[in-house]
Amino acid sequence: MATSYVCSLFLLLSLFLSFKTFVWGGNFNKDFDLLFGDDRVDIKEEGKSMSLTLDKYSGSGIISKNEYLFGRFDMQIKLVPGNSAGTVTAYYLSSQGSNHDEIDIEFLGNLSGDPYLLSTNVYANGNGGREMQYYLWFDPTEDYHTYSIDWNSRRIIILVDNIPIRVMRNRQDIGVPFPTKQPMRIYTTLWNGDSWATRWGKVKLDLLNAPFIAGFKNFNANACIAKTGEDCKVFNGGQNKGLDSESKQKWKVVLSKWVVYDYCRDFRRYAHGLPYECRKDNVLPVV
Repeated sequence: MATSYVCSLFLLLSLFLSFKTFVWGGNFNKDFDLLFGDDRVDIKEEGKSMSLTLDKYSGSGIISKNEYLFGRFDMQIKLVPGNSAGTVTAYYLSSQGSNHDEIDIEFLGNLSGDPYLLSTNVYANGNGGREMQYYLWFDPTEDYHTYSIDWNSRRIIILVDNIPIRVMRNRQDIGVPFPTKQPMRIYTTLWNGDSWATRWGKVKLDLLNAPFIAGFKNFNANACIAKTGEDCKVFNGGQNKGLDSESKQKWKVVLSKWVVYDYCRDFRRYAHGLPYECRKDNVLPVV
């Protein structure tokens, strides 16, 4: 029994050491650099929390020091209250270059009393256009809620308070690009997107309401820091199998009640044919 325990412990230690690129936990001071905005980025509580500000001069944002290839990334966010029209609060992963990969969570501000839109998108090899947008079942300005990106080579899951709202599976087998090779950095930003963000750009940012402030805390990454592509190939980044039965039921509720826009149903935008993964013969069932 003792020998078996020692062997098991050694195996676990070996696996851990083999993942020298593995990271757990997060700190805004240690894990991020300033992207833009100078002192509009206000990091507090020894790196555990942060606020971003958008005023009449600039927005603000941070970028992770490391690049990651697969993992789960959690961030608690409290959005800009009141009239937030024109603001975009974003939390996303992105690589560099014209053929970049990207996984987006963006909150599109709105007039007081109207709900925020949570917009998601996925780019692979420079190809995007995969937006899905949702209303939330709570007021995201009243308190912090957890928003997560869980990404590995088989699927991407986007979650709100651990409830899956979007699952995108790897369909490279039918020729659909999927982000599997390019390491990505984490970006957290607050900026003026009033050319498109609120009612397709019809409602502009009202600087009389500035400064606009969003709060962030308890960033966490269970992820693989990409030094070489080989290091991260077998990193699961969460439950590699996907969703358990309870999570699937919660996802189905979100799909039935809270989806505002689904690119796979946009027959005007894709009048000459839906994207390949959206076509009837290629759609995977929600199981």
